[in-house]
Order: sequence, then C-alpha cells, then structure tokens
Amino acid sequence: MAIVDDVTAQMKDAMRAKDKVRLGALRSMRAAFIEAMKADGADTVPDAAAITILRRLEKQRKESITAYEAAEREDLAAPERVELGVIEAFLPSLADVATTTTWVTAAIQKSGAAGPGDMGRVMGALMGAHKGEVDGGMAKDIALKLLMG
Repeated sequence: MAIVDDVTAQMKDAMRAKDKVRLGALRSMRAAFIEAMKADGADTVPDAAAITILRRLEKQRKESITAYEAAEREDLAAPERVELGVIEAFLPSLADVATTTTWVTAAIQKSGAAGPGDMGRVMGALMGAHKGEVDGGMAKDIALKLLMG
C-alpha cells in the first residue's frame, strides 16, 4: 500500500478510536500530501516524494520539541513527541553511525575533499548516493570530524 493511502486509512481508524493527538498528526501529514498533489496537479504522491515530505515534517517536530523543552513547556512538547512518533512510523529507518561513517568516508574520497571548506562537495556526493537513508545532521558532524582530523 502506498504511504499516502496508508496515512488515509490510519486517519480513519484514529477518527473511529477518537485518538485526537494521533489524528492531528495524520491530518497534518495528509494536508502536506494534498499540498504536494495540488502543486504537481497529480492524483497521488509517489512514495519517494512522500518520504521527503515526512522527513520535513519530522524535522519540524524535532525543532518544536527542542524549542518547547528550552522554554520548559513540557505540556506543549509531549503532544509534539507523539506526533513525531506517528510520523516516524511511516519512515524507513536511517543508517546508524558506523554505516554513515563508511558512506561519508567514501563521499570524501569520491569528491577529493581536502578540508572543511570542501564540506559542500562531500555532502553533495553523500546525498546524491544516499538521500533518504542518512541523517544529514549526523553526516555533517562526521564529515567535519573526518575533514578536520
């Protein structure tokens, strides 16, 4: 089943179960999919595009959680964590640190990077080969360590 269809089906289940927080997360996901469909004039969103949209929503939730925790607003951070869990359930898992390090090392060799100033070339090579499989923030940190050391 396509991700878009799965989100719609689970949204209906959440409505029946009266699970407001889960329903809110699923509705925001569906709204993002509909927005993408309207932009393209398409009837559906391919899974690759859906994953990109979900990664953006995931990043937004993580930023919100960080901001709420910094402001000591646990009452606002808790529902964001639940929504993040719902979004992450639809996403494929990202590579672990060891795998990411291997990929970053290969990207450094492929791009011929010599120092931190070549970070853009490294990240371009890495994301070209492994977009959607790697956490960009973690990859950037690993690349910086490897290029500095």
